[in-house]
Amino acid sequence: MVAEKKITQSKNKRRDIISVFILIGIIALTNFVGAFYFKRFDLTSEKRYTLAESTKTLLTNLDDEVYFKVYFDGDFNPSFTRLKNEAKEILDEFRAYSGNQIQYEFIVPGEGLNTDEKSNLEKQLYEKGLVPEEVFEKNKDKTSQTLIWPGAIVSHKGKEAVWKIFNRQGNTDFEISVNNSVKELEYSLTNTIRKLQRNKKQEVTFIEGHYELDTLSISDLARGLSEYYTVNKTPILGKLGALDQSDAIIIAQPDSAFSVADQFIIDQYIMRGGKVLWLIDPVGINRDTLQMKGFTLGLTRPLNIDNMLFKYGVRLNSVLLQDFQCSVIPMNIGFKKGQPNFKLFPWPYSPLVLPDGSHPIVKNLDLIKFDYVSSLDTITAKGIKKTILLSTSKYTKIIPTPARIYYSSVQIPPKESQFLNNYVPVACLLEGEFTSFAENRLPSIFLTDSAFNSKNKFIEKGKKTKMIVVADGDVARNDFSRSSGAVYPLGYDKFTKQTYANKTFLLNCVNYLLDDEGMLQLRSREVTLRLLDKKKTNLQRGKWQMINVLMPVMLLIVFGLIQFFLRKRKFAK
Repeated sequence: MVAEKKITQSKNKRRDIISVFILIGIIALTNFVGAFYFKRFDLTSEKRYTLAESTKTLLTNLDDEVYFKVYFDGDFNPSFTRLKNEAKEILDEFRAYSGNQIQYEFIVPGEGLNTDEKSNLEKQLYEKGLVPEEVFEKNKDKTSQTLIWPGAIVSHKGKEAVWKIFNRQGNTDFEISVNNSVKELEYSLTNTIRKLQRNKKQEVTFIEGHYELDTLSISDLARGLSEYYTVNKTPILGKLGALDQSDAIIIAQPDSAFSVADQFIIDQYIMRGGKVLWLIDPVGINRDTLQMKGFTLGLTRPLNIDNMLFKYGVRLNSVLLQDFQCSVIPMNIGFKKGQPNFKLFPWPYSPLVLPDGSHPIVKNLDLIKFDYVSSLDTITAKGIKKTILLSTSKYTKIIPTPARIYYSSVQIPPKESQFLNNYVPVACLLEGEFTSFAENRLPSIFLTDSAFNSKNKFIEKGKKTKMIVVADGDVARNDFSRSSGAVYPLGYDKFTKQTYANKTFLLNCVNYLLDDEGMLQLRSREVTLRLLDKKKTNLQRGKWQMINVLMPVMLLIVFGLIQFFLRKRKFAK
């Protein structure tokens, strides 16, 4: 009996030893394979930790090392610490997918340097484009102030670029800015790498010569576009080759009629596969008269492009739209102690449009602000696919021209019952092979032009291309200070201090027209940040600290006791 028991114990011991060695072998093999293959299991509903396919393609095609000097290390407040950790995690993932072509180091700016050397380093970082942030931390007795540099200098093949990890957005709350920066990490990081890899930028041209928006009014949009493309301004002036170098053109709120020659040149540019972003006001508003007298008329603006757009598949209507969902304007309602008393009133002529489509141009966009917008309709055009990108709200009112516009009307509260129209289209995407509007009516100036006849052939049926028509030019207009020349962000409302998504919408439009859909997908990704309730964490701090400290210890004790009694009962038998 004793001998059998010893044999059984020996077998059990041998089995346990073999099991341990098998387990160690499996762990070692898993780690060895893991060193060569990267796999991450993303269980979040919005696939927050899964890189977009366009990002993976970019990383796998890297042909040389991209090196990040991240000047964002040290002890921060919890929000910046979370942002730093998220930045480090995404760099690790980029490194894995790139086959170690992404390398980085985190640096504490000025560590080990004297005061002058630290000051010189900070000056260099600022000149290269890194923006410092002042962080204030409140302790029980005092408030401390720290200057941090949440960004990186990125180098690749002798070129340098700046990766801004944190972007403070106007007067937006600090926590919201941090959360938005976390959501945009993949987009901003991918965009930085793309800039370094791009040898030749595509060219985007703002058309001039028809009293379009001036340089100051489009400066923020032009600055945003210049991150991806070469941006310039070109008057057509009836020159056949005026648009030959342009990959896309933007026609931003023209105020005078297009000549027959300019129409034809734009038409043939489209026939050759050129892309166009039309930002057109069918109704003209004299803002100066409205500002000075409080009254003006909205009149049809004769631009001589109706036939073109009609042929391409869209019609702009000479009406103005009022929307129950709108921005505000200040009105003086009296005087207090000799000073004007301003109050904000809803201004239905400034609709706030919330995109609800799934198209990547408008997916997940916030409100977009329009001013004196008109409506558009799609027209039958063979072979042209039409997609409505933006429409007004459920409560819209259509005002025919001539439209009487009074500032004083805001003092009469708008009634929802008066806004009988709903979801009126204001922006449309057209895709396909367009037919020339000049079919059977070639301008006489070109019929007798020997240069045109020898070098150019009239194209009646064009190549496959895209255009976007928006029934408002003000969507691209940024405000600026006439006294200082300071430019406000595109979409910024100086009355509510809120920045709307105008700039992102227009950048998405141009990205889509120029087939840069990879950047579009990244910008439109929705990431839900599940944050702790600050009020609860402050009120219940002690409770949750005790739970987090004691609960693991109690669980270990319970599991230990259970194992002890199980082993005791097993060996007692």
